[in-house]
Amino acid sequence: MQFIEMQAKARAVRAKYTELESARYGRSWTPEETMLGFLGDVGDLAKLVQGKAGVRPRDDLDAALAHELADCLWSVIVLADTYDVDLESAFDDTMRALSEHLDGSREAP
Repeated sequence: MQFIEMQAKARAVRAKYTELESARYGRSWTPEETMLGFLGDVGDLAKLVQGKAGVRPRDDLDAALAHELADCLWSVIVLADTYDVDLESAFDDTMRALSEHLDGSREAP
């Protein structure tokens, strides 16, 4: 799947959440509430990573880990949309800069 397709799917799910939130609360979540939801997902992800280390085992660990990683990615895509960040370009630029930095750090004593 191409990144643009992932963005389209994330936007479609966000639109469905907007409808649900509007029906339940009379408004959509704010960006701050979306971020707090993301933090909750990161906490859930941390517990699953502990599970992979044997600290919090569960029967469906691999499926739960995949699900939570996808939830976190969805939140990042939604937050990028909220703040008009071209995530694909930002990722490419950041990975290039990190790679150059790491290449340079190998040359230093």
